Amino acid sequence: MARATAPGGYDFHTHSVHSDGTTRPAELAAEAAALGLEGFALTDHDTVSGWDEAREASRAVGLDFLPGIEITTKHEWESRHLLGYGIDPHSGELLAALARVRDSRLERAREMVRRVAADYAITWEDVVQDGDARTVGRPHIADALVAAGYFADRSTAFEQVLHPGSPYYIGTYAIDTLDAIELVRAAGGVPVLAHPAAFRQRAAVQAAELAELAAAGLWGVELAHPENRLDWMPELELAVGDLGLETTGASDYHGAGKPNRLGEQRTSPEVVARLRELVVTPR
Repeated sequence: MARATAPGGYDFHTHSVHSDGTTRPAELAAEAAALGLEGFALTDHDTVSGWDEAREASRAVGLDFLPGIEITTKHEWESRHLLGYGIDPHSGELLAALARVRDSRLERAREMVRRVAADYAITWEDVVQDGDARTVGRPHIADALVAAGYFADRSTAFEQVLHPGSPYYIGTYAIDTLDAIELVRAAGGVPVLAHPAAFRQRAAVQAAELAELAAAGLWGVELAHPENRLDWMPELELAVGDLGLETTGASDYHGAGKPNRLGEQRTSPEVVARLRELVVTPR
């Protein structure tokens, strides 16, 4: 899927202040409308708390809104992110699993801040304030380091302090990818594998793994993503086609938290229409 610059299409992967983005859902809707997008999906990490605001703001500016979520998962010890679209926000089993992920993220963040604070003058209160309902993670620690003047931006903080090889880094609990697919399906949603060839991975997701995920109920793969390595794409595209999986496109927009630009990769209206036939959650 080519990089989109003309009006139209949907950005299928965005984040707000409810997880690790820097813009409110209403601001996302306004930006999407200004770009001429037909609609967008809000896919905050492990939470649906931004949906109501995004839905209301989208209606106000004439956008089609698709509720989504990005779930932290692992498959065979490899990190995988799963996008779930149109899930029932009251599905108890899924919400319980997500609560466990968020709790784990919070405890992990506390310990990472404790480690980082031994060398950098930041505190837990610099990262999370009382009543903060965000899904807390490394980006928020990076923001605290930036605010304290140690680094110019999130990316530099990740590269120098918060990367997996760092002594400050701690792994986190993640749902098994196959289980997450089942949970999304059971909640009336549609599962899509996010950024399967991201440059931060050791390798692209392989055809055999895709076949296993497809057998479990995976519906699509995010082939158009600004962080997918182009040299890894031909084999992935072939595998996706052979398995009959749908392909989506998205920016993975985080506002000022990443250089990714809203709408720089998009999903076609035809794919959106096919997905809408399967989901239970209203627009």
